[in-house]
Amino acid sequence: MKKIAAVATILAIVSAPVFAASAEGGFSDPVSTSPVSQVQARTGGFNDVNALVSRVSDIDKMNDGAWVKLRGNIVERLSGDHYLFRDASGTIDVEIDHKYWNGVTASPQDKVEIQGKIDKEWNQVNVDVKQISKIS
Repeated sequence: MKKIAAVATILAIVSAPVFAASAEGGFSDPVSTSPVSQVQARTGGFNDVNALVSRVSDIDKMNDGAWVKLRGNIVERLSGDHYLFRDASGTIDVEIDHKYWNGVTASPQDKVEIQGKIDKEWNQVNVDVKQISKIS
């Protein structure tokens, strides 16, 4: 009886991550053949609906670490967690860690809203995205 209980306990521990990963999300590039990564479902977070929407062209004038909200399209996956984001004013490299997709699947035709921090390094500027959602 003790062996059965031990085996059941081990199976429960080993299979828990499988059941926890209940949502998929990410960028679906119609041109690329790379698979969309699976992400773990996350719940909630603060969404500041009153925050001003910025434009990509304004980011150069903003400080490193400033919080921005952008609306536009993710048009291409550049590599790993890096994507090319475009709005009416221009394009910028955005970094979206798989845990922040929260089950959202976006294609180049889908309009999205991203919120994150500006990351300025030597000769490049990108946005480290902390929240993404589809908008209509």
